[in-house]
Amino acid sequence: MKKIIALTAAVAFASSAVAQNPIIRDQFTADPTARVFNGRVYVYPSHDITPPENARQEWFNMPDYHVFSSHNLVDWIDHGKIVDQATVPWVNSTSYSMWAPDCIEKDGKYYFYFPAGFDPRLGRGNAIGVAISDTPYGPFVPEPMPIPGVGGIDPGLFIDPADGKAYITWAGGGMRIARLKDNMLELDGEPQTVALPQGGGLKEGPFMFERNGKYYYTFPWVINNTTEALCYSMGDSPMGPFEYKGVIMDEHENGCWTNHHSLVEFEGQWYLFYHRNDFSPNFDKNRSARIDKVFFNADGTIQKVTPTERGVGISDARSEIHLDRYSSLGQGASIEYLNRWTNYFAGWKVMLPAGSDVTYNDVDFGTGVRKVMARVLAPRGASFSVGTGSGSPAATFSVPAGNPEWMVVEATVAATPSGVENIVVKNTATPPAPGAGRMAQGPGPVEIDWIRFY
Repeated sequence: MKKIIALTAAVAFASSAVAQNPIIRDQFTADPTARVFNGRVYVYPSHDITPPENARQEWFNMPDYHVFSSHNLVDWIDHGKIVDQATVPWVNSTSYSMWAPDCIEKDGKYYFYFPAGFDPRLGRGNAIGVAISDTPYGPFVPEPMPIPGVGGIDPGLFIDPADGKAYITWAGGGMRIARLKDNMLELDGEPQTVALPQGGGLKEGPFMFERNGKYYYTFPWVINNTTEALCYSMGDSPMGPFEYKGVIMDEHENGCWTNHHSLVEFEGQWYLFYHRNDFSPNFDKNRSARIDKVFFNADGTIQKVTPTERGVGISDARSEIHLDRYSSLGQGASIEYLNRWTNYFAGWKVMLPAGSDVTYNDVDFGTGVRKVMARVLAPRGASFSVGTGSGSPAATFSVPAGNPEWMVVEATVAATPSGVENIVVKNTATPPAPGAGRMAQGPGPVEIDWIRFY
C-alpha cells in the first residue's frame, strides 16, 4: 500500500533530532569545546558569520558565543548568546576576533574563558577574558579586564583530578601553559612553553584531558604546510614533559584549512568534537561542529578517527532520518546539496540510481511502527525498498512517473522492526542494459531527502 501526500502534510512532523554531522544546522559553529556538566553535554563553540561590510572579507569573523547542550548527543538545545564583543568592557567591539573558547566548573561556579581583540584604548593584540555564571548556560557576567599575563588565543582549561588544581593552556608566543589560582582569574606562577615536535607550521588550539593517570596534550598542527591535522602528546603530569604520539585526525580531504577539537567521555564512550566547512564548501572560514567516536589502544594511545557523515547517537525512527548522513553508500549512490545556489543550510539529498543502496545505522523503532514516509524526487518514476540489516524489506514504494517536483510518499510497513536496527534503502529498479534507450529504462533514479516512520 502506498500513497502520495501533499508536502505540507509532513511539516508537522519536523524534528530537531538529527544525530548526524554536522550537529548544529542553523548557524556556523567552529572550535567546539565539549564538557559534561550534571549529566548533559555542553558545547561551547566559536561563532563564524558571513563577513560584514566593516570586517575582513576573506578572513574569520566571530562576534559572539552561543552554548548548546544535549542529554543524548542527538537533540541539541541552543541556549542563546552568552558573550558578545559589543558588551565586554575590554574588547574591541568591531574586531570580530572571538576565537575558540572553553568553559570549566569549579566549586559550583562556571568559568567561561574566551579570547578577543583588545580595545585599542586599553591594549594591543589578543587577550583572554573570563565570564562567570551559576549555571553552564548562563547568564555569564564578563570580568572587566582579561587575565593578567596571558596574551594569545584558544584557551584550554584543565582541572587535575589528582589534586583539583586548575591549569590554563593557550596559543601565543608558542604553546603555553600555567597553573591558575583558586579564584580562576589569575595565574599562579610564570607560564611555561610546552615542548612539542619541531618542524611543520602553525600549532594552536590546545586541549588537555586525563585518562587512566595519563595526561593528554592535544592540538591542531599544520604538519605539511597545507592544512591542520589534529595531533597529541602524552605525559605523566599536567605540566609535562609531553611525548609526541601522533595524529588523531588527518587533514580534511576537502581542503578546509583549520580543524579544532575537544575530547570528552560521556556515558562510558569517548567522543571527538571537531569542525569542517560542511555548510560553506566554497569558503572555509565558515565552519560547522561535528562529532565522532574515539577509541584507545591498550597502551593509552589514541586510534585515528575518520570523519563520518553519520555522526553519533541513536536516531528516533519517528523523526526525519536524513539518509545523506549515511553509514555506508552502495555502488553508484552519491550525495548532493539540496540547494547549492542559495542555501547550503538546507542540507543534502542521497541520489540512488537503479540497483544502488544506502545504509543508515542505529535507528530506534521502539516497540514497532506501522508506516513510513519519504520525501523524494523521481520525475521518471521509481521503485525502492526500505528494510533493516537483519531482515527482509520492511516496506516498498512505487512512485509514478510525471512529477518533476519533490513529493512525500507513504507506504505500509509489512515486516515491522523493533528495537534498534540499521536500515537499508535500495532502488529496486533494474539497471538498464548497456545501450538501452531512455524510453526502455522504465523507473529511473530516485533522490531522497528524508524518511520517517510512524
